[in-house]
Amino acid sequence: MDNNEPEKMPVEELRGELERLRDELRDLEDIHSFTFGKTSVHISAEKAQNMQAEFEEERGQFCRRISRIEELLRQRGAL
Repeated sequence: MDNNEPEKMPVEELRGELERLRDELRDLEDIHSFTFGKTSVHISAEKAQNMQAEFEEERGQFCRRISRIEELLRQRGAL
C-alpha cells in the first residue's frame, strides 16, 4: 500500500488499512501503558521524556492517517 496516496485506494482496501492502523495504534498504546504503568521499570527522566515524545509523535501519525482514511470513507459513503 502507498501510504501517501490513500485517495487512490478502493473502499475495501481503505477499510482494511483503517483496521490495520487501528490495531497498530492499540498495540502502541498498550506497550506505552505497560512500560509507564509498571512501578518496577526504572528509567532515567531524560529517557522517559524521550520515550514520551516518540510515543506522542508516533501516536499523532497514526491518528492523522486514521482520520484521513475515515474522511475518505465518509466522502465515498462507506463509513
